[in-house]
Amino acid sequence: MRRSVLPLLATSALGLATPAFAQDGAISADEAAAMRAQISALKAQIQLMEQRLDAATGAPQRTAAPAAQVAPQPATIAAPAPSKAPPPTEIAWKGSPQFTSSGGRSFKAKGRIQTDVGYVGRPAGSTDRGLGYAAEMRRIRLGGEGGLGAGIGYKLELELSDNSVDLVDTFVTYKNGGLLLSIGNQNQFQSLDELTGDTSGSVMERAAFTDAFNFERRLGIAAQYEKAAWLLQAGLFADDITALSNDSDGETGGDENNSYGLDGRLVYAPKLGDMQLHLGGSAHWRDLKRVGDAGTRYRQRPFVHTSNTRLIGTSTLDVKDEAHYGLEAAFVRGRLHGAAETHWLRSDLAAGPDAEFFGGYAELGWFLTDDTRGYKGGIFDRAKPRKPLGGGGLGAVQVNARYDYLDLNDGAIVGGRQDAWIAALIWQPVEYLRFNVNYAYLSYQGATPLAGGDRDYSVHVTGARMELDF
Repeated sequence: MRRSVLPLLATSALGLATPAFAQDGAISADEAAAMRAQISALKAQIQLMEQRLDAATGAPQRTAAPAAQVAPQPATIAAPAPSKAPPPTEIAWKGSPQFTSSGGRSFKAKGRIQTDVGYVGRPAGSTDRGLGYAAEMRRIRLGGEGGLGAGIGYKLELELSDNSVDLVDTFVTYKNGGLLLSIGNQNQFQSLDELTGDTSGSVMERAAFTDAFNFERRLGIAAQYEKAAWLLQAGLFADDITALSNDSDGETGGDENNSYGLDGRLVYAPKLGDMQLHLGGSAHWRDLKRVGDAGTRYRQRPFVHTSNTRLIGTSTLDVKDEAHYGLEAAFVRGRLHGAAETHWLRSDLAAGPDAEFFGGYAELGWFLTDDTRGYKGGIFDRAKPRKPLGGGGLGAVQVNARYDYLDLNDGAIVGGRQDAWIAALIWQPVEYLRFNVNYAYLSYQGATPLAGGDRDYSVHVTGARMELDF
């Protein structure tokens, strides 16, 4: 069929090449010579096209016509240059499609859904309606991350939590080898448990001291350098973006909020045989610098977030600046993992001596299935079931036990002390979906007084969470 098309193309081209003035049937000698030259040129072009087709299809090569048989050509028709194809785009599935092209350009949609139910036993003599059963949509998060090339990346996430929409991770990064710079709203480098994602944690909620000491994302510039087993992180931060808005706290907040802080963290994470080891420490200093500040409180919920009641907490303190530091240790070996942290906080008060508070935890976890806890970049990462549901198994099943301690007492300041024993059962049918069931026994000393004035009591807490993260 290809060979029948070529004569047709030649005939059509010849018809188009015939001068309009020759349509009356009279052809002069000069016109006949011009037409013969055009026919010879077209024959040469057709022969060239056939040679290219033969080369493309693997057909035997044709013998080129002798040069004497081809008439001289006053002009040749150049074949159009092939158009440059756009670089291919690769699509990978990582909970959602990730698009990647050449030059480091990429995009991936991100999202998170967490639904909680919880129950906090009401101690005898308590009439607090914030205790008991409750359910909530813990988090709904949506955003994206990607790269623009030349080592430049970005991340933007919005979160619906506590019936308000806030910006969470919202920053621009630059990466060059082991160096990573970031500018925007981001986590400070405060502790292993705080930096580990809430969908990768060993229990439903982070250690009590992380909330009590007001750990949060803040607007700032940060740098980290990773080489071999070492990771160094440091940053300069303002306040959280809500507190920095013009109308966030009336005349004493917003653009009058010029607080700032310095944060640093050092991690040594060698691989010793089949064991991943983690040793770390962090130090932090913050000057609140708020005009007419309403004060600072250090307090904590009874483990689950479904209750807004705080059974442990200080009164409002006039804090000028804060200094705190923490130590971290963890390991992962096969199905087993362990972690422990301690954290000390010193608050410089405007009147009176400094206040010092302390918190910490220790935990052990074991996979009932042939799986292991993920670890990457100085923090725990999500587990990846070796035999997911629908792939020859039931997914990953893990049990964890944690002891959590928080002391908010210092001298005349009586915020209370909490000892918590927590057990968790986590089922992860596929990589990005988890079901987390927890039980906690909380023992309080010096806590919020009950109706009869009793400040030493205990409560039983249960909670469950469905979490999808991609």
